[in-house]
Amino acid sequence: MAEFPIRDVADPRVLRALAHPLRLRILEAVMFSGPLTATQVAELVDESPANCSWHLRQLARYGFVEEAGGGTGRQRPWRFVAQGNRWDAGEEGSALAEAGDAATEVLLEMEYQALRAWMRVRRAEPAHYLIQSAGWCTPEEMAEMGDEIRSIITRYMNRFTDPASRPPGSRPVRFIAWGIPALGHQTDQL
Repeated sequence: MAEFPIRDVADPRVLRALAHPLRLRILEAVMFSGPLTATQVAELVDESPANCSWHLRQLARYGFVEEAGGGTGRQRPWRFVAQGNRWDAGEEGSALAEAGDAATEVLLEMEYQALRAWMRVRRAEPAHYLIQSAGWCTPEEMAEMGDEIRSIITRYMNRFTDPASRPPGSRPVRFIAWGIPALGHQTDQL
């Protein structure tokens, strides 16, 4: 399996392009069902082919999708660019920080909506994994934990671009993890 690339995003324009709810729905459609044409995407996200075509070109401009080859105009297929994207918050008040905050808000809202939708049907779904926990960690330990979690998840990323690597019965799965300080709790000693 090839190494799953991680792109460090330092351009606020890239983050502003991502911080758009329709573009995220389009990106998700291409990620889970692609390669797709703008017309096929339009059917999945309930938008016009012309609007989807424009947003696909914007996503391509900033490296989230690319042409899959074949077809022209709205009939050319697009595929997901299999890479992770991470960004630093930047300095408070900077264009990068503001764009990063906006992208994070839109991404988290999309994930919350997906979790809420799954909660409504979870009893009819096969096995799942949901964990909530707390602990005491240094910033260095949190970084190490994040690297370990990312390593586990990226083992399966080649399945986006290589459908033959998907085992029978596999299906798209969402992953989200965060480690944040438990604000409002004394951290010196109990």
